[in-house]
Amino acid sequence: MNYRHAFHAGNFADALKHALLVWLLRALAAKPAPFAVLDTHAGIGGYDLAAPEAQRTGEWHGGIGRLLDIGDGPLADYVALCREFGAPAAYPGSPALTRALLRQGDRLMACELHPEDHALLRARFRGDAQVAVHKRDGWEALRALTPFPEKRGLILIDPPFEQEGEFDRMVEALALLAKRCRFLPVACWYPIKHRAPVRAFHHALQDRGLRDLVAAELWLREPVDPQRLNGCGLLVANPPFRFETEGGAILAALLARLGDGEAGQGWAMTQVAEE
Repeated sequence: MNYRHAFHAGNFADALKHALLVWLLRALAAKPAPFAVLDTHAGIGGYDLAAPEAQRTGEWHGGIGRLLDIGDGPLADYVALCREFGAPAAYPGSPALTRALLRQGDRLMACELHPEDHALLRARFRGDAQVAVHKRDGWEALRALTPFPEKRGLILIDPPFEQEGEFDRMVEALALLAKRCRFLPVACWYPIKHRAPVRAFHHALQDRGLRDLVAAELWLREPVDPQRLNGCGLLVANPPFRFETEGGAILAALLARLGDGEAGQGWAMTQVAEE
């Protein structure tokens, strides 16, 4: 409840998460049937990069700030959407990116529990018939708002990791969704500070017998310091066709732009569990 993403908007972790999110949404839109998106930890939807919070950390300079001149290649779609939103003056959160890619008949459910952030998110989408904003716990929403009547869509789980047990909650969420909407793509963002928690997360998923899981990871320095965000990952359940190939190209392009040549940096697209 204390986490405010405004301090971190547009950083390298957002770039990974949102570039892959845009790819996933485009894959859904490639088929004509309507789809729904559930964003469990939505934030305020968009961020002012000139605001004191963003200026205090300056994290966006090492993320979207290094990408804005891109006009082609794997990152072009994501960067173009950021420019349309107003970057470098403003940065779109996941609800704004999702809304930009909804077609007529598609819909977004955005959950935010923080009172002030919920109010801002609700104001942003007031009067928009394709967006429903919920003031509710994102973990609880997974049970309350699934399965989707459309039987197509995407669930984005992006907790702030300010509390202990977020990896455990993610495992339980994926196990629940495997029963409630077996073939629906689910994307789960997670930090990489050091390797042990991530390995334990992947092993826990395997131990639960979950299937068809792919982890897209990027790290800008060797993940050995538990006090520092050295990288991040997006674990995708039921990934669309060509996610590993085209998502890998996105990761490689991000590293080429965001990496500073520090020892131990890299990216990986890993099959955590087979279909």
